Amino acid sequence: MSRRFLVTGAAGFIGAALVQQLLERGDHVVGIDNLNAYYDPSLKRARLAMIEASPQAVSWSFHQMSLEDGDELQALCAREQPQVVVNLAAQAGVRYSIENPGAYLQSNLVGFGNVLECCRHQGVEHLVYASSSSVYGGNQNMPFHEQQPVNHPVSLYAATKKANELMAHTYSHLYGLPATGLRFFTVYGPWGRPDMAPMLFAKAILAGEPIKVFNHGRMQRDFTYIDDIVEGVIRCCDQKATANSDFDSLNPDPATAAAPHRLFNIGNSQPIELMHFIEVLEQALGRQAVKDFQPMQPGDVMATAADTSALEAWVGFRPSTPIEQGVDRFAQWYRGFYNV
Repeated sequence: MSRRFLVTGAAGFIGAALVQQLLERGDHVVGIDNLNAYYDPSLKRARLAMIEASPQAVSWSFHQMSLEDGDELQALCAREQPQVVVNLAAQAGVRYSIENPGAYLQSNLVGFGNVLECCRHQGVEHLVYASSSSVYGGNQNMPFHEQQPVNHPVSLYAATKKANELMAHTYSHLYGLPATGLRFFTVYGPWGRPDMAPMLFAKAILAGEPIKVFNHGRMQRDFTYIDDIVEGVIRCCDQKATANSDFDSLNPDPATAAAPHRLFNIGNSQPIELMHFIEVLEQALGRQAVKDFQPMQPGDVMATAADTSALEAWVGFRPSTPIEQGVDRFAQWYRGFYNV
């Protein structure tokens, strides 16, 4: 039975992939995105063009707007009456949050507050929203699991994502809004963000230019393929958040609540050393990288690794795409899209 979805950040990496899958299974999707210039808007428009060229585009509509415009967002929600809202819009990027914190305060806090208000006033059945593995901060107790405290973010971006979780919980508590927060771990794949390592590395390697390898390559990331992320999001959309009937206020579980609010990791649970990721990408592109080793950057963390047992118990799914397979698909797409 098809449902009506509102997807924010619909021209983004994850957003566009999610919209495609929802349309293919027969849902009606309203997408919004402000198409800002944080990275090349032409890539965002290309993603939208791909959606609009699909046979299912008859069930799709797109509106260019910013979440910060609460009145416009509220009017759109009142017209479209979405049953499920998936909030993927945000000012992304850890390093950029050090240079331009104001953008994060507006998009990730004010904008998300407007999304919550839209859900409250329009009777949305379920809010699913993007959090991030960055909320775990400098925690080195791995793998990360949702019961761990996340009170020490090391970037403003991470702090805004932690704030989103607190805001969503409050709306669940006060207004009974079912809300599910998803902590994504280093998403990669075709149509990815140009500011992230796979795209930066591929561009430089194919141009014969050096790649910047931070912390001299001594980092690990739980690289998670885009198709696995989308599958996890859709399954969580279909499994509405509920209150934990066993919630103990004397020993509270950070991942659940007495309100209908849940938190889940979505990661591949196979952390990869950055140098190994570069080797796999070199093989997929058929070129060797010229490496420019750099020190650790402010806001970065040494490693990430996801415990996804809670997600698997909730929706019966865990990401599993091997890094070699995912990187090969990414490399093929990159060469085709950029004609290199």
